[in-house]
Amino acid sequence: MTTYDLQPHGAHATRIIEEDHSLLSPSNTRAYPLVVSHARGSELWDVDGNRYIDMVAGIAVTATGHCHPEVVAAIKEQADRFLHVCLSDFYYETAVELARKLADIAPFKENARVFFTNSGTETVEAALKLARYATGRPRMLAFLGSFHGRSMGALSLTSSKYRQQQGFAPGLPGVTHVPYPNPFRPILQYNRFDDYGKVVVDYIENVLFATNVPASEVAAVFVEPIQGEGGYIVPPPGFLPALRRLCDNYGILLVVDEIQSGLGRTGKWWAVEHSGIEPDMVLTAKGLASGMPLGALIARESLMQWEPGSHGSTFGGNPVSCAAALATLRLIENGMMDNAARMGEHILSVLKGFQERYSIVGDVRGRGLMLGIEIITPDGAPAPHLRDEIVGEAYRQKLLIFGCGPSSVRLMPALNLDATLAEEALDTLDRTLDAIQKSIQA
Repeated sequence: MTTYDLQPHGAHATRIIEEDHSLLSPSNTRAYPLVVSHARGSELWDVDGNRYIDMVAGIAVTATGHCHPEVVAAIKEQADRFLHVCLSDFYYETAVELARKLADIAPFKENARVFFTNSGTETVEAALKLARYATGRPRMLAFLGSFHGRSMGALSLTSSKYRQQQGFAPGLPGVTHVPYPNPFRPILQYNRFDDYGKVVVDYIENVLFATNVPASEVAAVFVEPIQGEGGYIVPPPGFLPALRRLCDNYGILLVVDEIQSGLGRTGKWWAVEHSGIEPDMVLTAKGLASGMPLGALIARESLMQWEPGSHGSTFGGNPVSCAAALATLRLIENGMMDNAARMGEHILSVLKGFQERYSIVGDVRGRGLMLGIEIITPDGAPAPHLRDEIVGEAYRQKLLIFGCGPSSVRLMPALNLDATLAEEALDTLDRTLDAIQKSIQA
């Protein structure tokens, strides 16, 4: 995220931010000078009493909205029982119940096993270890523009911003990045009548494997079914099926990172389900527990056969987080996933109208409530400066949106976003785009 040249909306926030800057790590990036007091649903308030419409949901984390009463009740009930005993050493029912539910919704027919973590990054680390353990192979493939986390293994797969890598080399050896199939800004040359996703997979097989990376040494391909930090990019329909065939042909595991795209956000439990293929592992976190720290590696049972002690976590699968996750999944299943599909379709149609009216909007894309708007210059080039102005102006009008990729804006609200708040947010975004476009035409 980028820190924009913005001011707090009050004196109380200003004082807290000044103290924060003297005490906390400067590595933290802050999208806004906003000090949160409380939040409910898709609204939040700062310490000076200002109200904001929240279209970012803690970076797609508060899936059921802020402080959903059923999630809060589940947290309180479990907290009254016990807070922690360590799942690596003891058993408890909430972890088993949650693992059963995740196995039931896993995007593959084979029985599943689950390893719990604290975050998306830790889930990626677990998947890296399991891929090497299960295959005996050392190499990994990932995609340009991807984001998989910031610890050293996950960072080695990440390729969304050079700043995330700068100063931390060398990373995990044996990781190779290839282009993600972005139809709006293709890197590889191709015939426009072809499926660009298949072109990328053909490049992996007939260029990369033929010249640089022995396919027999590749343990896994890590891929986001919809690329998140890289720009909310929806790949062409042929991409994931072709990638699945490639992995099958060479004995490579297909690992889908659904940390941002999963758990009903696209109108299905998993974004990969839109492609009709089955992965070998699926990675989840973010919205899994509506804001409580929890992640999970869900793998085919035939893969997750590592010995006791091969991997572990002190806090992974915390009982309070598991209770929050069980409540979250019930809510998603009982209406929020359907709402994400319906609301997302409506918002996407409005965004397409913006694309027709505003020349700075080059592309709109997404599924469900995972929607991206690409901002461009008059000659069609990426316009990061305009994107930043849009995010900043929206903040001034009390609408919270984030950037992603070189010059895109993303909308990732709670899955229970209602029509009234959606319209208010879209009206504010409309005014924001209008103001920015007029400013560059003046």
